[in-house]
Amino acid sequence: MLKYRTIRMIKQKASEGLTAYQISKDLGISKNTAARYMAQDAPAKPKYTRASKLDPYKSKIDELMERGIFNCMVILEHLQAAGYDGGISILKEYVHPRRPPRAAPAVRRYESECGRQAQMDWGICTYLDAYNHPHKVPAFTMILGHSRAKYVEFTSRCDLRSLLRCMINAFVYYGGVPQEVLTDNMKTVIIAREDGKPVWNPQFEAFAAEMGFMPKVCQPRRPQTKGKVERLVRYTKENFFPGRFFRDIEDLNRQVLEWCRKVDSKPNGSTGRIPLQEMEAENLRQLPEKVILDRYRFETRLVSREGLISFDGIRYGVPWQYSGREVQVRLLDGQLEIYDGNVMIASHPVSHASARILYLPGQYKGLAERKGIAYPLPAAVNGPSPVEIRDLFVYDALIGGPAHG
Repeated sequence: MLKYRTIRMIKQKASEGLTAYQISKDLGISKNTAARYMAQDAPAKPKYTRASKLDPYKSKIDELMERGIFNCMVILEHLQAAGYDGGISILKEYVHPRRPPRAAPAVRRYESECGRQAQMDWGICTYLDAYNHPHKVPAFTMILGHSRAKYVEFTSRCDLRSLLRCMINAFVYYGGVPQEVLTDNMKTVIIAREDGKPVWNPQFEAFAAEMGFMPKVCQPRRPQTKGKVERLVRYTKENFFPGRFFRDIEDLNRQVLEWCRKVDSKPNGSTGRIPLQEMEAENLRQLPEKVILDRYRFETRLVSREGLISFDGIRYGVPWQYSGREVQVRLLDGQLEIYDGNVMIASHPVSHASARILYLPGQYKGLAERKGIAYPLPAAVNGPSPVEIRDLFVYDALIGGPAHG
């Protein structure tokens, strides 16, 4: 049971409008304990109070706390030097209610100009399969700083290729490219820091140049710099994902985009404006040509001897003649398209079941007859001579005289 003084402080803070969570942080107790005593009537003040060994030293403790010293071990050392022979428990009981709440340093609110900045980040959501087994799925999130228009896409991976593909999809959704994109210090974006400055991943730096935006990263351990997208990650986890039913990632992405449009059709809590309407006024830069966008949508895969490629843990079939060769693959509208140059050689519905193989109809046609050899073997030809047989008079004409027998 809590001390009378602590219970009274709970009641006092509750009367000031603080929530159970805030009170629990201020007093160092659990949220449930704070809520329970908030619901109870205030206890009668005890008639008798027992003297404490700490009483003669409370003025000394108050003096230390006024100097910003709230570490009980440090305070205990000062008290022991002054003759205190009690324990630390009653000291903690006295200090904790008076300890100021922990808070991050204050920061200046930052509002972006139209088309100036987008913020992006990854979040990890958890879902249960049909057997009640938990699984994690990454969620790419991006938000425009001025309009607060949101874009969320779930993927199978958090690698660089997935990041670039999601960024392109977001730019297409917004209808343009912002002047700069702010992110945290993810390894797919920067590979190191030298003299406090980021060393960009060369592939990401080249991507930014072709898209036409300036990459920006937060200072280490200062996530509040990109607070807008941090809130979007938390909002997605807490408001979109819980209780959601979906068939696969494609279905989940259809649902989350509908949710984004629904949320963005209402006034934003910070700006009071409707993000979808404000997005139309965003002064975004023009999207690059389709050939540039498509280049980042493709990934290279090596075809195995069995005529299979691997993509997100699933193996997909291609014509056996491509065994041992590299092909290009891309995700498009729930299909995995496989290309040799500009020619599509196979297409499969995307599967998300692990350890599966999806064969292509007619994948091994002609393999037995050709004994698995896709190219003609060098060999001699048994048949009529391909050399033209000419009359001797033809050669006479070439050398300028009659033939003599």
